[in-house]
Amino acid sequence: MFAMITQLLWDLDGTILDFNAAEHNALQDTFASFRLGPCTEQMIADYSALNDSYWKRLERGEITKPRLVIQRFEEFFASLGLDTSIAPAFNQEYQLRLGDTICYRDNSYTLIQELHPLYQQYIVTNGPVNTQYRKLRNAKLLPYFDKIFISDEIGAEKPAPAFFDYVFQHTASHDKQDFLIIGDSLTSDIKGGIQAGIRTCWYNPANLPVPEHMKPTYVISDLQMLKDILEIRQMGISIASVPATINTSPSAAFFVSRS
Repeated sequence: MFAMITQLLWDLDGTILDFNAAEHNALQDTFASFRLGPCTEQMIADYSALNDSYWKRLERGEITKPRLVIQRFEEFFASLGLDTSIAPAFNQEYQLRLGDTICYRDNSYTLIQELHPLYQQYIVTNGPVNTQYRKLRNAKLLPYFDKIFISDEIGAEKPAPAFFDYVFQHTASHDKQDFLIIGDSLTSDIKGGIQAGIRTCWYNPANLPVPEHMKPTYVISDLQMLKDILEIRQMGISIASVPATINTSPSAAFFVSRS
C-alpha cells in the first residue's frame, strides 16, 4: 500500500496554466509590436512545433536555455525570410508578454486553493525565471505554494536527477514516498519523477496512449480528477477495492475517469 501523499509538485506551463493560449497571444502581440506583419495561425503552429523540439533538446542536455530562447526565433525568422538579428530583442519582449495571458486549465486555481490547507504544494518548472514569476504573480497563485523551484535558479533542468535532488533537500519532507508530481510532459515531469523514485500523475487531456517505455503511476484527463486520487490514497483504499471510476490498466497506471 502506498504511503500518504503530503507533498505535491506541480508543473506550471501546460498543466496549471494554458501555455498554448499564452504563446498564441504573445506571438501575435510581439509580431505587431515589431511591425513584422500578420502572425497567422499556421505560423503560430509552425513556431509551436519548433519551440517544442528545442525544449526537448534542452531536456536531453543538447542545448543551453540562453541559446534555446534565441536560436528558436533565429530559425523561425529564417524560415519566414525575416531579419534574424532581431531575435534577442524579440525574445525579450515575447517573454514579458507570455505572462500577460492567464488561462487556467480545468479550473486549476480553485483546485490549488482547495488543496492548499491540506498539502504542501510546490511549483517545479523549466521556464525562464522572470517569465515564470510574472505568470505566477499575474495568476495570483504565489500564496498557495510553499516554494517555487525553477531550473535556472537550481542549475539543472527537469528531468535531470540533480533538479529533483535539490527539490527534496528544500521541501518539508525528505521521504520520497510523500511526493506526487503532476505534469503534462512525459519527457520532463513523468520521466523526472520516475527517475527520482516518486509517484507521478500524467495530466493527459488529449487522452493519448501511455507509451510502453514510460509508466506513470496515475493518468488523468482533467485536473479535478486529482481529488479522486488523493482521496483514495489518503483513505488507504487498496487497489482491489477501488471503485469503478478508477480503472487499472495493463501498464499498472491508474486511469481516473469521470462519468
